[in-house]
Amino acid sequence: MKFYSFAALILSYYTEYTFQGGVTVKHKNITAAILVLSAFAGLCACTPAIDNGLTRSPQEHISVPEASVSASETDAGIPDESSQPDTPAQAAPVTGFDESILNQANTMLASMSLEEKVGQMFLARCPEADAASEAAAYHLGGYVLFSRDFENKTQEQVIADIQSCQDAASVPMFIAVDEEGGTVNRVSLNPQLRPYPFWSPQELYAEGGLELVQSDALDKSILLKNLGINLNLAPVCDVSTDPQDFIYARSFGQPAAETAQYVTTVVEAMNTQQMGSVLKHFPGYGNNTDTHEGIARDTRSYETFTESDFIPFQAGIAANASAVLVSHNIVECMDAQSPASLSSAVHSILRNDLGFNGIIMTDDLSMEAITQYTDGQSAAVQAVLAGNDMICCTDYATQIPAVIDAVNAGTISQDMIDQAVLRILAQKIQLGIIISE
Repeated sequence: MKFYSFAALILSYYTEYTFQGGVTVKHKNITAAILVLSAFAGLCACTPAIDNGLTRSPQEHISVPEASVSASETDAGIPDESSQPDTPAQAAPVTGFDESILNQANTMLASMSLEEKVGQMFLARCPEADAASEAAAYHLGGYVLFSRDFENKTQEQVIADIQSCQDAASVPMFIAVDEEGGTVNRVSLNPQLRPYPFWSPQELYAEGGLELVQSDALDKSILLKNLGINLNLAPVCDVSTDPQDFIYARSFGQPAAETAQYVTTVVEAMNTQQMGSVLKHFPGYGNNTDTHEGIARDTRSYETFTESDFIPFQAGIAANASAVLVSHNIVECMDAQSPASLSSAVHSILRNDLGFNGIIMTDDLSMEAITQYTDGQSAAVQAVLAGNDMICCTDYATQIPAVIDAVNAGTISQDMIDQAVLRILAQKIQLGIIISE
């Protein structure tokens, strides 16, 4: 290894990372680097090259079969199209909850059948008819409500509809919406529920800074909670400063550090109301196209993610967000074959590198990016194998039996199911959805 290459490596090795206001900040420890380089100068002629792992690709930091690396990787550490298929994730131990919460969740888990457990892993699109009976029959973990579920309804009607589902469920359900503000609103489009729709994050910030962002997040959480909604699929953590980006209008529209402050503000406000929060869309959309329309490939470097896209997610994790929603983008520097939502490599980065202990969920599996990729195979089975705790989908009546069959066949381990459901139950207890004992 040439001396200048090693010098750069040593300087990066002695980079110190600190959190300031939920944002990762880097500092160079120059003194330590100089001492090491001085020692190296006299030995470089006779000492073999040193590999400290810092230049490895994400795939090399993650345990994968030897067949999936070496010859099938490019020089940059990115698997080419002939790489081996993504390897199943290992069941992640449940941490980050109080012992009393885990004890109660474990007691509940021990009494559940396989069908009940798998049902808990599904956050289903609420059907237009028979929602209560479907929730009971499939043991659903939750429903996602859309604009049609609120259209022309009074507050009393919405409350009654939601309560009928909760009454039918054996385990209290997540009742979720996408109430981001701006271009994505479900509840506040109905003037009977709110006089005007919630503003977008960018509009709020321009009008009143983070103070107005905080006030809006509180108002939003209170409105949703009063209707019986306990999980808002927000905030959007994607970093976008280009108005041409697909995600720009839904984003905070600022660089990573400012977006991280926004995310912290929103999550902390939601936590005061015990409103579940969902950070999305990991690992970050960037300038990618809309995965509702088809497969999108992200060719950016891993360094771009560590220095920008990950930072708002780290802030939300530090603020104790309930869940992270994973996008369907194929992020080539992490996994060149699978959409992020179906990639164990991406999930390992979220769990191990970013240290997230909460619920990991997929984006909607009915989106074109997934239907094109799976080509008729069970997307839910692949999602569980990748490490998702919850599956967002419309065709739960097909996907739930497929997951049960995969467990019975040994394709999915019972331990993976148990750890996912334990995490879901613990989060429901923490949010007050399940009454704590």
